[in-house]
Amino acid sequence: MLEFKLSIKNLLGAKLRTFLNLFVLSISFVVIILLNSLMDGWDDQAKKDSINWEYGYGHLINNNYDPLDPFTINDGHSKIPQGSENLLPILVHQGSIYPKGRMINIKVNGTFPEQDLLKLPLNETLKSSSKYPVIIGKRFAESAGLKEGDDVLFRWRDKNGTYDANNVTIIKVFDSNVPTIDVGQFWISINTLWEMTDQKDEATYFVANESFIDKKFDGWTFRSQESLLKVITDLVSQKKIQQSIVYILLMGIALLAIFDTQVLSIFRRQKEIGTLIALGMTRKRVVKLFTIEGSLYSILAIVFGSIYGSPLFYLLYKNGFPVPPADQKVGIAISDFIYPLYSFKLVAGTIFLVLLSSIIVSFIPTKKISKMNPVLALKGKLQ
Repeated sequence: MLEFKLSIKNLLGAKLRTFLNLFVLSISFVVIILLNSLMDGWDDQAKKDSINWEYGYGHLINNNYDPLDPFTINDGHSKIPQGSENLLPILVHQGSIYPKGRMINIKVNGTFPEQDLLKLPLNETLKSSSKYPVIIGKRFAESAGLKEGDDVLFRWRDKNGTYDANNVTIIKVFDSNVPTIDVGQFWISINTLWEMTDQKDEATYFVANESFIDKKFDGWTFRSQESLLKVITDLVSQKKIQQSIVYILLMGIALLAIFDTQVLSIFRRQKEIGTLIALGMTRKRVVKLFTIEGSLYSILAIVFGSIYGSPLFYLLYKNGFPVPPADQKVGIAISDFIYPLYSFKLVAGTIFLVLLSSIIVSFIPTKKISKMNPVLALKGKLQ
């Protein structure tokens, strides 16, 4: 194709101008893929961790209990209903601990140690000879100054409001990326918690497994896995919207450079345009020539960006992107390292966006060619 060959020749002849344009556009290409892949990776990791550690396949929650309102804990429980197969009961209770002379209010969660629905290592309590063995998360262990093997005074109230206290033993400090099952919480065998609180066969909520079929339970409300994960989905979507400002700025700078180059090119090459038309090339083909020339910037930018971007993408894929410790304490599921998720949809969509934007920006200035007088152009007169 004549237009394509001429476009390649013109771009190679421009040298530095061509390199600067494709370099700026390639940065936009790499940054868009990089930031979006990190967001997708965080979204995927957070959802997997939340499902494995907390949500399972949904929650059946007592109508009097609100997970976001600690004042509902005392009344937000009732007897385990009939037909609660494929459901893991969890009883939530309030209490206080006194490590090293300090008082810390905590939430105590009880469930069966033998369960394998959640990744909580409660089976470690079965190996202990302690009367009240508990497990805690690493975040709470750090903030409370506790470690494995420590005994700490724990005070609670039974169902009649009577206070009781005893020493509990930290059997295991588990490492989880989900702060909502970690910060300010103990995990204990539900049989032990039933005995301590005199709330035999009662539960605050249930975690469903994959075989559970939603059905009506009086006094209980089922929340699906999708509704529980909506908080993470909304947060990641909000972050992506904020990052789109960066994409727009980078793309705007790159496309503005291409636009200016095209305008300047048409202005300086009027004699060449007149010569091409005089030699028999139609205005439509001349417009096509300049459009292809501008569009090739995006193709070269994608190739150039792939050359230096691929090693960076691979490095992050293998080692992950480190998350500062301060960001891990904001109350959302986030690990020490975020591993980017490169999907075909993301890469193909970014390539399409760069190509389409470049074609549009390249075509707009070429409309001036259709209004040019080839005679004046041949004479070198400015139009």
